[in-house]
Amino acid sequence: MSKLEIIHSLERPKVTIGVCVRNCENTIDNAIESILHQDFPHKLMEVIFIDDGSTDNTLSLIKSYLSKMDFNVKIFHHKWRGLGSSRNEVIKHASGEFIVWVDGDMILPPNYVTDMVRFMEENPNVAIAGGTYGMLGQKSLVAFLDNVEYVAYRLKSGSNLPGTGGAIFRVKAIKDIGGFDEKIKGSGEDIDIAFRAKSVGWSIVRDRATFYAYSKKTWKKSWQHFVWHGYGAHYLKHKHCHIISIPRMSPFFSLIAGIIYGILAYKVLKRKAVFLLPIYMLFKNFAWWHGYIKAHMDAYGHSI
Repeated sequence: MSKLEIIHSLERPKVTIGVCVRNCENTIDNAIESILHQDFPHKLMEVIFIDDGSTDNTLSLIKSYLSKMDFNVKIFHHKWRGLGSSRNEVIKHASGEFIVWVDGDMILPPNYVTDMVRFMEENPNVAIAGGTYGMLGQKSLVAFLDNVEYVAYRLKSGSNLPGTGGAIFRVKAIKDIGGFDEKIKGSGEDIDIAFRAKSVGWSIVRDRATFYAYSKKTWKKSWQHFVWHGYGAHYLKHKHCHIISIPRMSPFFSLIAGIIYGILAYKVLKRKAVFLLPIYMLFKNFAWWHGYIKAHMDAYGHSI
């Protein structure tokens, strides 16, 4: 059972900020500060925090901000369940018409919620509108390359489904399709729900507004992160056979993508370090395949 820790009760909000976190003590303060500085009327906002089994100081740091919050606040914490379950917990307790998802390593510009809510109100056929990564200055080379890849991908006008971080969801649409798939234990709960919403006729939009996110600072943590993505991808491949193109996930394709992204990024940033992107993309690809093969060995998704 989840434990509801604290509730501030004000008037019914228009938008819920859903913050699902686990072990984010080094970045959660910046995420919360960016929520506090949103120019959207705070009396029409609520924030729901879900701590998914953190073993560090994430939960206590969240509680330390309560006195500064002038909007509805709900805090839940439970043993690790995975993102699908945590996000469904937000949906279950959300009072808002929309949910803006904020990860523990994200920073929102002050007008972010206002822009996203306005877009959803003007486009009632849209179930999900995704955000887009901005360039966040980090000294670590691997963090820099990770950030550059996301930014360069947007310059290339990618057409993939949006992720959950920074996205705004129409609560009615998500409830109508049954919420998130709680069987997904790796990553992929975001792509799965966007795919299902699109399949029943809802519009899905990418790159509506810019947010910022901290990337992994070490090669080891980056490797673990992409292994996790590969693990989740195996489940998605079995659930939606056409959602992931295995040929496009080949090392050769990653190498070519790295070269293209490097050229695009250099035109904007004028930094020679971007030409390391092909190496970084291969590194990321090998980690992804490690996770994918591990999931296959574990029969993760084979029962679908």
